[in-house]
Amino acid sequence: MDQPHNPLFPEWHAPAHWQAVDFISDVHLQAADLATFDVWRQFLQRPAAQRADALCILGDLFEVWVGDDVLQAAGPHSLQAEEDHRFWRDCAAALRTYSQHTPIFFMHGNRDFLLGAQALSLCGMQALVDPTVLVFLGQRWLLSHGDALCLDDTDYMQFRAMVRQTAWQRDFLARPLDERETTARELRQQSQARKAHTAGDPTLWADVDGPAARTWLERSGCTTLIHGHTHRPAHHDVGGGLQRVVLSDWDLNAQPPRAEVLRLDAKGLHREPLFC
Repeated sequence: MDQPHNPLFPEWHAPAHWQAVDFISDVHLQAADLATFDVWRQFLQRPAAQRADALCILGDLFEVWVGDDVLQAAGPHSLQAEEDHRFWRDCAAALRTYSQHTPIFFMHGNRDFLLGAQALSLCGMQALVDPTVLVFLGQRWLLSHGDALCLDDTDYMQFRAMVRQTAWQRDFLARPLDERETTARELRQQSQARKAHTAGDPTLWADVDGPAARTWLERSGCTTLIHGHTHRPAHHDVGGGLQRVVLSDWDLNAQPPRAEVLRLDAKGLHREPLFC
């Protein structure tokens, strides 16, 4: 697709020697789900022969993120908060170790949009703008978390517009850590209640808007959109020879358990389940 490049879609050019890139999203790491954390850590510890040239995380790596100070929190906290803080530090250490041999690129999701420059540095990750065009293997691939395209979820879109404002984030992060963590717990409870109302079935949640996805692809000069957020791993035809490829969420406590990596190499896009 030979079109002028739109400045709304920044480009990320992969080095010429790269042969493969791994994509994950919606891992939702949290201290209350150590089974998922263990599989994720095992993935990071795979031998060099099994690793790609880069790892790209398309949002919601963490179930919640209330500020980078969780990685260096000091002083008295509740037992639950202390456990959470240790968990975040363990996650950061695992990422930092991985980044010493493989670059990690991170795109904010709807759960971890407050992850800032300090945490990125401590985790050894490099930030990607949402959306971004990856130029790799002679093709253009559009990358996004995906939530910005779920236009039918009007309540969420209003909430997203509010919390992505610089002023809102500045005011929220200025509040005491304990207060922010209490707010996050309340929001998680509300989210879980909404999921329970739909029996946890993602097919009942708002999906990516097809025409909007097609517009993004046409304007970016890409034929494939790779995204997460919807928890509906599949390849979707959006018309005109364009497609969107949805990443899996991770939940090792689900039946059946879910954890999957999407690899892009010379053979194309292929999925790799991380459980037996």
